Amino acid sequence: MKMKDAIEKALEDKGKRKFLQSIEMIINFTRVNFSKQDQRLDLAVVLPKGRGKPVKVAVFADGQAALDAKKAGADLVIPSEEIPLIATDKKKAIKLAKEYVFLSEPKLMALVGKHLGQTLGTRGKLPRPIVGKSIKQAIEEARNTVFLKTKGKYLPTLQCIVGSEVMSSEDILENANAVLSAILQKLQKQNIKNILFKLSMGSPVKAEV
Repeated sequence: MKMKDAIEKALEDKGKRKFLQSIEMIINFTRVNFSKQDQRLDLAVVLPKGRGKPVKVAVFADGQAALDAKKAGADLVIPSEEIPLIATDKKKAIKLAKEYVFLSEPKLMALVGKHLGQTLGTRGKLPRPIVGKSIKQAIEEARNTVFLKTKGKYLPTLQCIVGSEVMSSEDILENANAVLSAILQKLQKQNIKNILFKLSMGSPVKAEV
């Protein structure tokens, strides 16, 4: 079935959940060796219609940049002097990594890497530097960005959020097409074995490639 039909069928499997379910896009690949550096995917895609659920953004910043981040709607602003302190409290660091996506002033990237690199890096939560755009724009994009990263030749699969159960199938489809377009800038259509959509607690529905 077409992607829109697969999305609509996946949305039918809502059930009675006590939380807002995301809808996920699963892409299985073929004839690609992701153990080779030049074939791996490591992409950031801004979903044009957003995730459909709140995403909290934390910004590592000092001085005027910290004030700008607060004004722009950052959920948390972390000054440089707090970075080593957070690193000494493992539970707090892990909790932050689970709850937020991170941005940083470029000048603080090394400090964040030194103290929190392992905690954030292993969870795919290393901050993105704010470069070439306003803090407000960076925060808005961070709320709607998904990351596509492949790992090893034995895992020829990507999975990412393309919306939530309260979004229309049209908006989810637009997000899915943005993800697919980003992938096809690196790989060929024949490298995609199949595509599936599913709610967080639902069953996967296969779509045509």
